Amino acid sequence: MNERYIKWWTPYLSREFEMLAFGDGGRLPLILFPTSFGSYYQNKDFGLVGSVASYIDAGRVTVYCPDAIDLESFYNKSIHPSDRMRTHNAYENVIVRDVFDLARRECSSPRVAVCGASLGAYHAANIAFRHPDFVSHLISLSGSFDISSFFDGYHDDNIYFNSPCEYLPNTTDPWKYNHMGIIIGTGEWDNTRHESLRLSEVLNSKGIRHFLDDRKWCGHEWSYWREMLPYYLSLM
Repeated sequence: MNERYIKWWTPYLSREFEMLAFGDGGRLPLILFPTSFGSYYQNKDFGLVGSVASYIDAGRVTVYCPDAIDLESFYNKSIHPSDRMRTHNAYENVIVRDVFDLARRECSSPRVAVCGASLGAYHAANIAFRHPDFVSHLISLSGSFDISSFFDGYHDDNIYFNSPCEYLPNTTDPWKYNHMGIIIGTGEWDNTRHESLRLSEVLNSKGIRHFLDDRKWCGHEWSYWREMLPYYLSLM
């Protein structure tokens, strides 16, 4: 695989931001978020990028692995919850305005696919549902979508509008999601299985098309995600 290290200064965080990219001009740009406490090289180090190497080498996808700042936002107990959400929203701007724009330009694609595992699946899903015009596919691997536990009972509009299982039930225009190929992957040993099932129920209640893959003998671990991701790409 052609691997590239990319670093730039972003005004949304007022600092430099890092990312790895794999492939060059594949037809589908795939943004792959790290898990909790992970950095931009995590998905490479744990073999998730390698699991789809054949798709990258064949020019079917270009994978972009942006950094995460969860330690500065959701996990940062030293600042007020409202400040944590402001930090999270700044991160979203980096992804949507910097990363998406670069990926779409390099791949000559009007939209991107987004994917992640665990908390990375939250980032993928939340950004997809908040910015559906920019997203063609959403792949969730053992996703965790309820962020309320990070804020010790505090709740405001920023938290509401970043919690898919809160705002999606109240959407009045579910049709805007139906161009997306949505895949929700989980398994019987997955400790966040209930969140994937809940998201699927919400989507069903709004008539939003998706594929729920609830697997036997599958848990919340990299070895399972390395099996799931290439299979899901084969469906796309």
